[in-house]
Amino acid sequence: MKPDLSFLQGHDLLVYSTEWCPDCVRLKRFFDGLGVTYRQLSIDDDAAAGEKLERETGKRGVPYILLDGKNWVRGYHKEATSRLVPETLFRELQDALRA
Repeated sequence: MKPDLSFLQGHDLLVYSTEWCPDCVRLKRFFDGLGVTYRQLSIDDDAAAGEKLERETGKRGVPYILLDGKNWVRGYHKEATSRLVPETLFRELQDALRA
């Protein structure tokens, strides 16, 4: 059963990523499989984007999702063996929308 992602409709999801990052590939495949609409920005191709990510999040790792141009959500869960926990990601996205 597909999760209800209607809460994401009408919101801009910009995934900061790299081509070589396994967590980035995992997140993009996950979103693609669910039909989530998102844009992506490679910090390898855009140094200013990487600087913005680090300045605003204090992190250099990817993937990160910039939601509606103002709220950051991590796109990986390093504490999990699967590296991506759907329920956690959905909760973090919902929390970011309420912020």
